[in-house]
Amino acid sequence: MGPPDEYNHLSGLVVDSAFKVHTTLGPGLIESVYEACMLHELRKRGVHAESQVSLPIRYDDVTLDAGLRLDIWVERKLIVELKATESLLPVHKAQLLTYLKLSRCRLGLLINFNSALIKDGIQRLAL
Repeated sequence: MGPPDEYNHLSGLVVDSAFKVHTTLGPGLIESVYEACMLHELRKRGVHAESQVSLPIRYDDVTLDAGLRLDIWVERKLIVELKATESLLPVHKAQLLTYLKLSRCRLGLLINFNSALIKDGIQRLAL
């Protein structure tokens, strides 16, 4: 499986997992609940996924841990940023784009579990 196919496959597994979690739990819970359930669903599907991964920054030729954390890093290739908010704002998209640049990842998914329909709460961002 080549890189574009691999990214599509991984993002498909993440979206399928999000649909399962949202169908089971619905909107209205806090982000950490969705994160734990997403990790469980991804691992059931045989996907290597890590949560709350520290993302250091380079500043003035020094590597700093500035408290940036990736919600879920899938196979070290796809960043999943989870939200449980009334609506996604431009700052949420900017946050994920920054994470993509700092990590040198090419693809990210922004998922808002507080959407009535989960399909309306998913945005795919690529560099």
